[in-house]
Amino acid sequence: MGTFEKSTPEKQGISSEAILAFLNEAEQIPQALHSLTLLRHGQVVAEGWWSPYTPEEPHILFSLSKSFTSTAVGLAVSEGKLSVNDPVISFFPEYLPEVVSPELSNMQVRHLLSMSTGHAEDAMQVVEDGGANWVQRMLALPVEYEPGTHFLYNTGATYLLSAIVQKVTGQNLLDYLQPRLFTPLGIEKPSWEISPEGIVTGGFGLSLTTGQVARFGQLYLQKGVWQGERLLPAEWVEEATRRQVSNGSNPESDWEQGYGYQFWRCRNGAYRGDGAFGQYCVVMPEQDAVLVITSGVDDMQAVLNAVWKHLLPAMQEEPLPENPQAQQALAEKLGHLELAPVKGNATSPLGEMISGWYYKLEANPYGLTNFSFDFSGEGCLLTIEDESGKSGKSAISCGYGQWQRGRMRVNQQGERKLAASGAWTAEDTYTAHFYFLSPVEPVPLPRVVGAMPFGLTLTCRFNGERVAIDLKARPSFAPEMWKEVQGQAF
Repeated sequence: MGTFEKSTPEKQGISSEAILAFLNEAEQIPQALHSLTLLRHGQVVAEGWWSPYTPEEPHILFSLSKSFTSTAVGLAVSEGKLSVNDPVISFFPEYLPEVVSPELSNMQVRHLLSMSTGHAEDAMQVVEDGGANWVQRMLALPVEYEPGTHFLYNTGATYLLSAIVQKVTGQNLLDYLQPRLFTPLGIEKPSWEISPEGIVTGGFGLSLTTGQVARFGQLYLQKGVWQGERLLPAEWVEEATRRQVSNGSNPESDWEQGYGYQFWRCRNGAYRGDGAFGQYCVVMPEQDAVLVITSGVDDMQAVLNAVWKHLLPAMQEEPLPENPQAQQALAEKLGHLELAPVKGNATSPLGEMISGWYYKLEANPYGLTNFSFDFSGEGCLLTIEDESGKSGKSAISCGYGQWQRGRMRVNQQGERKLAASGAWTAEDTYTAHFYFLSPVEPVPLPRVVGAMPFGLTLTCRFNGERVAIDLKARPSFAPEMWKEVQGQAF
């Protein structure tokens, strides 16, 4: 259930050479793509995963989650549970501020859907201050503009949509969608973060595989029909994906083509759900195509630019002549995708001397206490300890010229699978890079359970008995937080 037939690109009217050109350009974009699935006429014409990412592993989707929340609202509307014209305050009389402003009173469900609530700042900001009741705190925020007149990308609005669905159906978003969307699409037991008040976060936190997101995109391309069964009203698909509100006027930006109901309008007649650092579900109705990408890029526009440059013009109405040579080149490329391991030397004279040493770290914001390096085998065995003692001890094998899979304790996320690579990038400098994958064991929500886009680079510079460890996360929501940590051998 939920699988696609595979086809050569040419049979579906796409040049294999164009797909290869897209891949080559996409790989030049700083940071990295993690996976890709391209559907044309309902068939897979190209798919690939950049090692260490895999087809089976769910990937955190960030704000691509919003499009699934919109779908839940559409289903609830079709079942008569609510209307997009319903006032937001009607759902939460117990949480209203003492004084309800005219702007808050006029806010409707449609304004939450179209990011036109009238807020001047994202209502999700209340989460940063702590506290359990997110709904009450969001409703207490000032509404500076008349709803419907001002676009502001607002993850708090999506959270309120999730809360409304839960209020009118008696089920959280995940449980509500399971029999109506996920099970028909063959998506078993997806995970989604939940707030302290027991509400699915809605605007972020959903983890799915690339193939599962592709089924969602194909459902929308097919106007809500999946394998002959209507799952979603065609009217909702039309409303959710058309331009509901203006969000700019730059013709070169895919973030200024209008916004629907938790979907972005794109150039070239397309629309998409997307999430931070390049999680895309691009639907191209005119071309009868769906493109799903997961990635860890900072420049999200560059990826879409490459799509419009290479893939879009390559989609022809009729099949193309088969091109065995180009098809073979494309298959080779897709079969050997890999994020580059750290480049450098396998050994250093310094490595033999410090192998087995323990370094006590100065106080640092990450809670790390000790590091040790073992260069006696192939690559490096890096041992990291934190303030929690033995439970916070991670032994990470860094492969040389390849990714070595292992595990590491990551803050409150428990142990995570990771892939690590390392090399001597100078005689006194050892550099290791990690990619964080799925948790080792299922963890209770609200923890993130999918693979992450983030890579962590440790640059370790040795000077006698001291080490300076520079930590950098790429991509990062807050790059300025990563700082150098000093250590002394003992």
